[in-house]
Amino acid sequence: MTDIEIRPAGQEDAPLIARLAREIWWNAYPDIIPDGQIEFMLANRYDPARLCDDMIDPEKWIDMAFLAGQFIGFAACEISKGEYKLDKLYVHPDRQQQGVGGALIRHVLERARKLAYPAMILAVNRRNEKAIAAYTKLGFTVRETLVTDIGHGFVMDDYIMELRVGG
Repeated sequence: MTDIEIRPAGQEDAPLIARLAREIWWNAYPDIIPDGQIEFMLANRYDPARLCDDMIDPEKWIDMAFLAGQFIGFAACEISKGEYKLDKLYVHPDRQQQGVGGALIRHVLERARKLAYPAMILAVNRRNEKAIAAYTKLGFTVRETLVTDIGHGFVMDDYIMELRVGG
């Protein structure tokens, strides 16, 4: 799919990102994590004010993907503990497996290259087989497992995956 436009998000885009995240999460996660955890994570990670705070942080980036002017996905990266981390990558369910995720990965990987990071990491729920398969297809490998208490009785049970940046 070559008509994908990727551009940086602006603060005016925060409500759009929050709405798309909600739609995607309720499509992807009900069989993986409890409903209460979905709501907790949406409220804490995708509140428009939180997204705006992320957009003004010089070590965080949010990029949006469009097809024919329609907002269809986004990626968010950050410098975390000295590593370049893909923190969020979401594509509308109707646009998955059409190259959008790969285009976003290539885009954020180019930033890692420009910033001279040797690798890009991400965390993915160990039960999210669809996402794990997509990341593996793109060249990511599992580096470690990590269980993180995120409060309110919820945990994130993740694989940390890594993709070498290369030349």
